Amino acid sequence: MEIEDREPAKIASLRRQLLAWYARNRRDLPWRRSADPYAIWVSEIMLQQTRVAVVVERYKAFMARFPTLLSLALAPEQEVLALWSGLGYYRRARMLHKAAQYVAGHHQGNLPVSSGELRLLPGIGAYTAAAIASIAHGERVAVVDGNVERVLCRLEGWEAGSRKGGGAALRRKIDDLAAQLLDPAQPGDFNQAVMELGATLCLPRNPQCLVCPLVSHCETQGEHKTPSRPPMLSREVAHALSVRMGQNPENGPGQSGREVLLEQRAAALTVMPGLWELPTLLDPAVPEQELRMTVRHAIMQVNYYVRIRTVFEDDIDAMTVPGGERRWIPLGEAAGMALTGLARKVLTRAHLLAAASRDDDVL
Repeated sequence: MEIEDREPAKIASLRRQLLAWYARNRRDLPWRRSADPYAIWVSEIMLQQTRVAVVVERYKAFMARFPTLLSLALAPEQEVLALWSGLGYYRRARMLHKAAQYVAGHHQGNLPVSSGELRLLPGIGAYTAAAIASIAHGERVAVVDGNVERVLCRLEGWEAGSRKGGGAALRRKIDDLAAQLLDPAQPGDFNQAVMELGATLCLPRNPQCLVCPLVSHCETQGEHKTPSRPPMLSREVAHALSVRMGQNPENGPGQSGREVLLEQRAAALTVMPGLWELPTLLDPAVPEQELRMTVRHAIMQVNYYVRIRTVFEDDIDAMTVPGGERRWIPLGEAAGMALTGLARKVLTRAHLLAAASRDDDVL
């Protein structure tokens, strides 16, 4: 069925069925309790390439510390990155921070209203701009993310699994269909409903067609042909975990606490610049008897299999790769620093940080 074949009555029926389903089944997510465009913006940036279950608690903590755009704009970058730790893709946090500073300086702290103006801000593309403008301000603009692409491709019986796999022609068809189906009376709810459908029922594998509100409108009714994903790469690395009793002379005997050695990644690096991590071991082949733990950690298309070895302070220089600035950090302060996700994972699993990450994998 081509786009032009959809009759107005069928489009109206699709809209009614989808919106009624969404009203009954929408997940109670914290960002859906607010119409504040700033809160919606933060949630949309966090949700890019990150599972909802991971985002929920991070979002609550972030909004508790930065409840307004101005509070975010005035914060040091390292504090913003620290609260972002665990979400990955740290460029998102940096761009969010830069955009907040720009809005504070050029728009009196108020986000632009239209999707076109929003797209002029750092880190805000077509999807994010449409989401903010439609949900917060009711602009009649369709949101197209990976979930929406999948739903629309299946509705029309298009084989390509995503706009990336189908080229420019498919991208135009998906955008045109999304705009045609958008409910002009409830654009924000309709956009969220399509995304919710893709996230909960119209799944990449084993879609729940029997309970889908749009099954009668769907040409595919099941999985559809998709381009194969590139295989994940694997790498083995090893890091040193070095902890000592604190050396602060102001503390009395037994009151100094423990410190962990961390190293700051160079600002010139393209991946996670400025974040703090554990020193890298010269020899990744850690003997079994010296192994503290083994951690699996994924970054983009790479699975890292990480060996962690306890290294005493006197052996650090001889056993690790020279890197950036190194500092002994009191464990009470480490949790509030801009740590890499791997460093936070290791310190948590070693019971050196109070807060645990729920999605960590330890082998």
